[in-house]
Amino acid sequence: MARYMGQARKQPGITGQYLIQLLERRLDNVAFRLNFGDSRKQARQLVNHGHVLVNGRRLDIPSAILRPGDEITLRGISRENEYCKALVAGGAKRPVPQWLSLDWTNLAGRVEMLPIFDDAGLKIDTRLIVEYYSK
Repeated sequence: MARYMGQARKQPGITGQYLIQLLERRLDNVAFRLNFGDSRKQARQLVNHGHVLVNGRRLDIPSAILRPGDEITLRGISRENEYCKALVAGGAKRPVPQWLSLDWTNLAGRVEMLPIFDDAGLKIDTRLIVEYYSK
């Protein structure tokens, strides 16, 4: 978290909102937001085990920050396992945020733009977080 605070402080504007934007753009969170996992832990495990491709390349670092234009898919070999077959058959369980697009039949998503603080759907006071990490 401290790593993200350092990046957020360097940006102009409201530090807390930029911090949330960074956290939303993490690969494990994007996989969760695209409904590739039922929970953030499950999405993180998919990334750790190498089932996720970013721009056609395998990426197994859950903390990787994605940029607009990045495409996220599940590996071809991973689509053959029972989990992915059940995932496609079950359909999307949560709505996909506006800053992402999803092609459910191909299990492919794309980061369209940077997330807005309101897209996160969090009811938190980011000033308290910034104040805590400023000490």
